[in-house]
Amino acid sequence: MIKKMKNQKGFTLIELMIVVAIIGILAAIAIPNFLNYQAKSQQAEAKVNLGAVFTNMTAYAAENNTGYTGATLANIGFATAGATRYGYTLSALANTTFTASATGASGRVVGDVWTINQSKVLTDVDKTKFTK
Repeated sequence: MIKKMKNQKGFTLIELMIVVAIIGILAAIAIPNFLNYQAKSQQAEAKVNLGAVFTNMTAYAAENNTGYTGATLANIGFATAGATRYGYTLSALANTTFTASATGASGRVVGDVWTINQSKVLTDVDKTKFTK
């Protein structure tokens, strides 16, 4: 009987449980990092689009002698294509100043707010809404 047990091949239950535990630990580390990278990539949409708003606002002010007064997203030629995760608004319009904002509406960035002003200063308004 001892000879039969020595010739048997395979894994014990303890060995299999150790492998499962190691895989669980690796997953516990990898999944939050993946979700953060996913959210960062979604944030890039807001940064790029706010840069486009800045460029369009600068062109609008140069073409019209009214500065930024009277500008809207439509009349500066800004429009998004396809599904977006952020909503965009213009506020604090004056002759020499403006503020454009992007507010996260879907995906991992809900409630995330970014702004850009006439000096091209890009700001994360509430850093607690998204963990970097």
